[in-house]
Amino acid sequence: MFKNWQQEKATAALIDEAQALADKLASAKPHILDSQSAFAQFWAASYLENGQDLHEMLVWKPAAIMRFASTAEAKIAALRKSRDYDSSDGLTIWLHTARAISQPRIAPAVRDIWRLLMLAGPDAGTMADDLLQDAGLPARQESACGTDARLRNDATSVGSGLRLPKSVSLDLC
Repeated sequence: MFKNWQQEKATAALIDEAQALADKLASAKPHILDSQSAFAQFWAASYLENGQDLHEMLVWKPAAIMRFASTAEAKIAALRKSRDYDSSDGLTIWLHTARAISQPRIAPAVRDIWRLLMLAGPDAGTMADDLLQDAGLPARQESACGTDARLRNDATSVGSGLRLPKSVSLDLC
């Protein structure tokens, strides 16, 4: 009984954390939203370069999702300690996405986060390109529709180059 209560408290804390990020993005100025989108794209490209496609988390094994979440938490803590808040927030978006796969009650807040990120302007793509160049990673490859061909699949994408992970479905119509 105590274990169930403890697990429920932990889940509620994760939901609150994801909702707090969604609320922060909802009230953010456009350039902040662009920055968050750019860093989310940066982390997706960074992990893809290392063989992990964050957009495919839905098909990862549960153990792989747990490993990703654990290492992401450690990276986020290190980034925040070094006061690299924008980068840590970009990785936090992916952490919440992974958590939503293993705990579906977090999914509504994560959908809100991605819905807001999809509102980012074209400057987000430019920022992402700059971040990738600074990190020595390959630049995004523009396809005919203006999205990153390396990261592109049938998921929804926007002019900023941001692409939804398969684990997040939005009704954007």
